[in-house]
Amino acid sequence: MDKDVIILGGGLVGATLALALDAHGLTATVVDPADPAVTLAPGFDGRASAVASASGRMLDAIGVGARLAGKGCPIAAIRVSDGLRPGALDFVPDADDGALGVMYENRLLRRTVFEAASVAAGVDLRMRTRAVAVERHAAGVTATLSDGTAVRAPLLVAAEGRNSPTREAAGIKVARWRYDHAAIVGAFHHEKPHGNVAFEIFYPSGPFALLPLPDDDEGHRSAIVWTVDAAAGPAMLKLGDRGFLAEAEQRMGGLLGALSGASPRATYPLGFHHAARITAERLVLVGDAAHGIHPIAGQGLNLGFRDVAALVEVLVEGKRLGLDLGDAQLLARYQRWRGLDTFMIAWATDSLTRLFGIKGRTASAVRRFGISLVDAVPPLKDRFMAEARGESGALPKLLHGRTV
Repeated sequence: MDKDVIILGGGLVGATLALALDAHGLTATVVDPADPAVTLAPGFDGRASAVASASGRMLDAIGVGARLAGKGCPIAAIRVSDGLRPGALDFVPDADDGALGVMYENRLLRRTVFEAASVAAGVDLRMRTRAVAVERHAAGVTATLSDGTAVRAPLLVAAEGRNSPTREAAGIKVARWRYDHAAIVGAFHHEKPHGNVAFEIFYPSGPFALLPLPDDDEGHRSAIVWTVDAAAGPAMLKLGDRGFLAEAEQRMGGLLGALSGASPRATYPLGFHHAARITAERLVLVGDAAHGIHPIAGQGLNLGFRDVAALVEVLVEGKRLGLDLGDAQLLARYQRWRGLDTFMIAWATDSLTRLFGIKGRTASAVRRFGISLVDAVPPLKDRFMAEARGESGALPKLLHGRTV
């Protein structure tokens, strides 16, 4: 076999998986049709992601954390509110527990992971290349690539995103639906410091999230994920900077003072999908190929990182036992480990989306009662904070910051 694993998809999850395998002495061929000159360009991806503290420990353990050091903004607290009404819920960790996570701009994460994968000894990175034919059979996996070469491995990993052609070719059924929502993403400067606090303000049209970014030479900065009715998405993009900032400032109630310096904005349709299973013969799904959730809780990327940590542990332990890395028992362990966890988080985020989307005074009163209840019951509040940190459930060793 050429490598231990073939990974189709070299985005954040696929490339991180390759690096995590490399950190344990396993090798991977990563195949991705994207052109780095496009995907790493400054204006390609204006989103920002919250890397939960458990995910951050994994990045530290595989050597990526050192490349990111000092370039993100620690999340010291999260404030949740129903609109601008009184009764916000503050998630503030104890002083000795550290930050809940770190906010990074996606373009920084993409470049950092790509550069690390480009120099990793055990990673064969094939960009601007696609798999034109894939054969999975009892003896292994062979992928014929668009450059005319063929690569082989015992296991194939689909990390191609929510529209994964490999998942579809395997006949894996997917539960999916679209929300009547679109997300407007971007960033801006603001008058008052954010204090490293992330704000989640819920409106019937969807959540309005303010995510702290590091200050720059022009002042204080935050990223925004503004969920609007799907029909309003195109109109919001057509607004000039002044009009957009005025609308945003109104939604924030002056929380961070006057806004300025809006970045280019983008809009994304929001939906839910969840694969009925995440394994097949010599195949596993990771990241958005396996599941996609509403950004209401900021857990999408972290779910993918949890997939990476669990899969690496399964494969490394299997390798030490002398097992074929495509062995059905190994893949069944990954299915059991990740199947329930991803389903429960997907179900919870979908339920929150629907609850906070109900219009009317009664619904608002129920939401505010729920917020007050969580605030008043410490074990419940601790559970929510554990979810935000990515520390719930049976954690793989990498999420504790230890190699396998």
